Parts: sequence; structure tokens; C-alpha cells
Amino acid sequence: MLHKTPGIVLRAVKYGDTSLILSIFTELFGIQSYIVNGARSAKPKAAKGNLLQPGNILDLVVYHHDQKNIQRISEFKLGHAYTSMHVNIVKNTVALYLIELLQKSLKQPEASPELYHFAAEAFRALDRESTAAAANIPLYFTLKLAAMLGFSFAGHYSSYTPFLDLQEGVFTDLPPHHTQYLDERSSEITDQLLQVTQLSDLGKIELNKERRRNMLYAYLEFYKLHLPDFKDMHSPPILHEILG
Repeated sequence: MLHKTPGIVLRAVKYGDTSLILSIFTELFGIQSYIVNGARSAKPKAAKGNLLQPGNILDLVVYHHDQKNIQRISEFKLGHAYTSMHVNIVKNTVALYLIELLQKSLKQPEASPELYHFAAEAFRALDRESTAAAANIPLYFTLKLAAMLGFSFAGHYSSYTPFLDLQEGVFTDLPPHHTQYLDERSSEITDQLLQVTQLSDLGKIELNKERRRNMLYAYLEFYKLHLPDFKDMHSPPILHEILG
């Protein structure tokens, strides 16, 4: 049966002489693998294969069978045309981080329309917002994705609860008796990030390279505490080098 669904390309791997196997986060079916035959051939119609690069949002018509590990695409076209994400080095590096975080976090092919729309809007915002806002999107996206996956921070930063305990996932009055917590300033910024409703406002949160780096790694440690099979990511060191 054919289904129409938007999807975000997360990975494209060469298969055979002319084909690609894609990992796509779809609205209808969650994360799925698709084979696209002829996407790399010399024929003129294969030029559409250029649309299949990671980060692109596509409008898809797909065949779907629950028992199959690899599905097929009947039709695809660009669902959103980026103007800067693929050519701006900061934005492109941020996009690679978002893609890898989705790949590491989404393991089961389960539909999650709310999560899909959140992710798609993050990519669109990354394209349209300033570079200053783009630099803080990884922090925002990591926090919000965690909440949508079912683990988030309880409470808020205040003068009475100035420390964020990453093990317990709660703002506390005193530093906990372990090292997995954020200092007062990083806890305050985390609360600010959690309250952002317009992604353009991310550009107003000023962070130096070292604090941004430490906060992101702390958030990823939070993932490891709640997702037992969450593996170390390759993109953060490159991200911090570019943002620096």
C-alpha cells in the first residue's frame, strides 16, 4: 500500500553501482530504511538523487510493510528548500549534530508525529535564523528532544534551587554529592533554554565556547543516564571547533 508522508533524511549509504539506502525519520512511521534504485546513475532523472542528502526534508510517497526491514520509495520531492543550511559552515555543522543525535536516540520504527514536527521545525529554524541563534540550537534541541523522549528536568532555576542535578534530573538547593551536576550559571542558562518558545530568541543567550561545550557534554551525559544504549557521538568535537 502507498502512503504519503514527509520525512527528514538522516543518512545515505551507497548500495551497489547506482543505488542508495537511506535512513529517514518519517512522520507516519518513525525512523525507516529505504532503498532508492538508480539514484546515482548517469541518467538525467538520477539528478533527483541530489535531493537525498542528510538534513533535507522530503515529501515522500512510500510503500510500507511492517514485516520488512527495508522499504521502497515510489516518489519523492523536496519538501523544504534551504537557503543557507548547506552552505553556511556553522549551520551545516549544527545540522550534522542534530542528525547524529536523532540517529543515536531513535532506535525503534515507531510513529511520533509530534517529535517529527519538532525536529523538522528545528531544521527549518536552523536555516532561517541568525548564526548566533544557530550556535545555541544544539543545546536547545538536546534538551527538548530529551523531554519528548520522556526524560526531562523537574523544577526551575532560582536563588533557592541554583544547581541542576543531572543524575536526579532536578534543580536543587545544594550541590549533590557527586560530579554530575551543573554550576549555578549553567543551571540558570539551562532553565532559560527550556523556556524558549521562539527559536530566534536563542541568539540573545550569550555563551562563550567553553561553557557551551561543557553544557552540551553534560546534557549528553544526561542522555547516557536515561538511554542505556546511547553511544558517544562523533560530531560534538567538530561542532565545538567550528563554533569556537
